[in-house]
Amino acid sequence: MITLITYDITEPKRLQRLNKFLKEFGENTQYSVFECDLDADGLARIRQYCSQKLDLINDSVRIYKICSRCMQKVEISGQGLKITQLDYTVV
Repeated sequence: MITLITYDITEPKRLQRLNKFLKEFGENTQYSVFECDLDADGLARIRQYCSQKLDLINDSVRIYKICSRCMQKVEISGQGLKITQLDYTVV
């Protein structure tokens, strides 16, 4: 399922580590935004990473699951590609 992940991380090293981690799952389409094509295992890994590696009092991560019907309604103004399915699989 296409999943939108947004984040606001207060400490630069944690921000860099999260960004690097999320690149395993999807495309960094905007600053602090990733679009990912995730299965249940991938989503579980991201949730586990966030609960173990982030400061949940000061940091924020939001995960939005986007259904296929809603993906058809996505509009992009300006630069960017519409993510419908990524070219790789998480192993």
